[in-house]
Amino acid sequence: MTRSRRLRRGIYLLPTLFTIGNLFCGYSSLVLAAGGMIAQAALLIVLATVLDGLDGRIARLTGTTSDFGVQFDSLADIVSFGIAPAILAYHWALAPLGRFGWLIAFIFVVCAAMRLARFNIQGPRADKRFFAGMPSPPAAGSLACVAFAFPETPEAGLLPLLVAILVTSLGLLMISRFRYRSFKDLDLRNRRSYIWVLPLAGIIVAVAVLPRIVLLILFGAYLISGPAGAVWGFLSPARGGRTASGEHRVLDESSGR
Repeated sequence: MTRSRRLRRGIYLLPTLFTIGNLFCGYSSLVLAAGGMIAQAALLIVLATVLDGLDGRIARLTGTTSDFGVQFDSLADIVSFGIAPAILAYHWALAPLGRFGWLIAFIFVVCAAMRLARFNIQGPRADKRFFAGMPSPPAAGSLACVAFAFPETPEAGLLPLLVAILVTSLGLLMISRFRYRSFKDLDLRNRRSYIWVLPLAGIIVAVAVLPRIVLLILFGAYLISGPAGAVWGFLSPARGGRTASGEHRVLDESSGR
């Protein structure tokens, strides 16, 4: 009986370890970005998005969700997906813009904090297949993938302005009402056909061989899926009647622990 209780208590540590890993990646990214190691700092943010996606799913699969896990995950997210990508963007490309670049980076932090706060106060949602607004992990991951693909720090020119537009756009997407897939309806416990091994292996190989290009494509496709879905819904209102205005109530954050 005692052994069973210890095992059950130990299982609760499993999703928390992933959250700690997420927080460590965010903290390490801050340190590396301040030291000018842009590519490494960006890659750590991408890794943090993977860990963040795993902690909530593992908690639900093992039945170890808790209020502590929800709050701890939210605090870790503001570091990894709010502060860390903003500091990365500033040291990478926004510093030549002076105080304007500083302001743009801060706007991203504010939008990420608003995104997380909106999740923390939300009630139960009916449609768990979608998020309202772009979740902060893929928003941060999208910015990090661009920095990872083009890590050279510009002295001046057009790139700082383009990055400022990107950072502002990502911040606005986080607090928007565009619908983004949550993939929470994907049941990993069900049996699948053996053919699924091939595309999964293909994705892993592609990321390993061409990480900069493949990660940029994956995060970029998710980024544009929200606005593209809204345009499609506007042009084809008869197809399910789903619009970006929220006719179907949706989730507000990725972990949901």
